[in-house]
Parts: sequence; structure tokens; C-alpha cells
Amino acid sequence: MIAAIPIAHSTACNGLNMARIYASTRHCVNLSMRIVSLVPSWTEYLIDLGLGNDIKGRTKFCVRAGEESDRIAVIGGTKNFHVEQIEHLNPDLIISSKEENDKTLVEACGNFADVLLTDVKTIPNALEACKEIALATKKQKAGQHWVDQIQKTWGEPKTLLSKADYVVWKKPLMLAGPDTFIHAVMEWWGIKNSIQDLHGSRYPEISEADWNQQSTDWTLLPSEPFPFQTKHLASFQEMGKNPLLVDGEAFSWYGSRMAHVAPYLEKLAQELRA
Repeated sequence: MIAAIPIAHSTACNGLNMARIYASTRHCVNLSMRIVSLVPSWTEYLIDLGLGNDIKGRTKFCVRAGEESDRIAVIGGTKNFHVEQIEHLNPDLIISSKEENDKTLVEACGNFADVLLTDVKTIPNALEACKEIALATKKQKAGQHWVDQIQKTWGEPKTLLSKADYVVWKKPLMLAGPDTFIHAVMEWWGIKNSIQDLHGSRYPEISEADWNQQSTDWTLLPSEPFPFQTKHLASFQEMGKNPLLVDGEAFSWYGSRMAHVAPYLEKLAQELRA
């Protein structure tokens, strides 16, 4: 029997969201389901909840926005979205991320719509956010389905049997540190984060000299946020690293993507242990 992943409980506003910090005159229970998503992984999750017709706006990075993505207005990027354009869409609910979105711009959106601000750093956080979004959009049954699927496909945390760095940017060189969702995913699947003991930023910028002091088996080069490709492998090999290209979505996207990528992560973890 597979033990269920515990779900982290949060302080919800009106029983809806974990961090709805922006005042609004609307009542959550009366949402008319005009939704703007500022988070690529949550956009896909909304699609998988069956809310494709309710999404009125998305970022240019919401690449999994369903078969009718062209009809959804693109409102900019995750950091530089256009508040006035969002307001013209007359949304009832805006789904955002503390990590991915600009705080000032998100606060501005709170002047004309309900804002559900997610803050996902752990696997239980991710499951709670799935449930909260499903509740806010009146899709509790579909949301529970996806939570169940994630719990089934992810199972229990795996024993740490391999060790890796996770590079998020090339110049400057930046790695994923502790207190990040990437770190949580790595360790859940048995991949010890080599950089976890480095103090400072959650995404520390590190010199080549300091990096060489860190012991590791692998250097993971994800497809996002920096789009690492085969052409980048040589430069890391010259630094004495053992680089491997990986699917960035598998490590940094939450929501239903977690269930979709579970087979990939399971296979990758096995390969890293070999």
C-alpha cells in the first residue's frame, strides 16, 4: 500500500486560499469564473480541471494552455505582465505565485480582482495549493482526483542514493538551493541536493572556484528557466562536472504536471543511481 503524501494545511481566507493578502470587495463564493493565470503550471492545472473556457488571460510562458490556447489573451511574462490589460479582461480570480510573479504588480491586480497567491516550496505545499485552487474554482472533485493521482504516482520519499547540483542560470552561474520546490522534488526522488548546505540565497550565485569545492555526482541542466541544450555540455565538462540535460518542468512545475512527469522522474532517479 502506498502511503498518502501529507498535505500541509494553511490559513485560508474565507476557506479559499492560503495567502489571499490583497483586499477585494468581491465575495469568493460568487466568483463568475473569469480567470487569469500568471503561473504556467497552474494554467495547465486549470485546463486539467476542465476550466479551459474560463481562462481569459495567461502569460507567454503558459505553454500548456490547451488546444484552444490561441483564444486566451497573453498578458506578458510572469515577471512583467501588463496590469491594465488584465484589468480590461474583467477577471474575477487571478492565480499567482509568490516566487514567480512580481509582488508590486500582483498587489496592483488586487485592486480589481480576487488574487489567490500560492507559495509552493514543498510537496505537501503543492498538494494543498491544488486543493485550494480547486475549491476557489468550484472544481473540488476534479481537484481531489489530481491530488490522488499525485499521491499515487509519487508514493513515499525515496532514499537518497545519488547527489547532484541543479543549475538554474548560466551567466551568472546560479544553483537551486534549499527551501525551493526544485530542492524538494530532487530529494523526494532520492537525489541529494549538493548545494543544500550553502548558506545564503535560495538560488545562490556561485563562482566557479567555490563551486569546485562542492562534491557532487551530477550537474543537472534543466530546459528552463535557462534553456540548456547539448551545446552547453562541453563548458561544464571543462569545469570537471558531469552534466546531464533534464526536463525543467519535471522539477519546477506543480499541479497536474506532477502526475504527468512522475514516470520520467522515477526513470531519471534510477539512471542517476546507476
